[in-house]
Amino acid sequence: MLQHDGEVVIHLLENVQRATIAPLLRAAIEPGTQIYTDEYDIYNRLTDWGYAHRTVCHSHGEYARDEDGDGFHEIHVNTIEGFWSLLRSWLRPHRGISQEGLPLYLGFFKFVHNARIRGKGLLQPLLGLLLT
Repeated sequence: MLQHDGEVVIHLLENVQRATIAPLLRAAIEPGTQIYTDEYDIYNRLTDWGYAHRTVCHSHGEYARDEDGDGFHEIHVNTIEGFWSLLRSWLRPHRGISQEGLPLYLGFFKFVHNARIRGKGLLQPLLGLLLT
């Protein structure tokens, strides 16, 4: 989950089912929030759970949509897709990660993304996190 210009929330799931994701969504996202997803059917219940929900249909070649004709494609999932692309690029040099180590890699990547600091400036927030 990723709010535009907000923090990313990552959870490793044992399975991808509505019963698994519903509590995570409810804990992280206020009811009434507009949520954009792809067409994966697991998201079909978002409106039943109290969220406004819009989709793009990747299987039909749709990646963004301008519904009000103002030239701005407001319906898209490009922000989270970009996050996953960065994560894959960051993990690629490691050439395989054990299942046991994956949560640590994901946690660190999440921290770096949410801190929005790069280079040496990242050391102080990281130490603060580790020492609390």
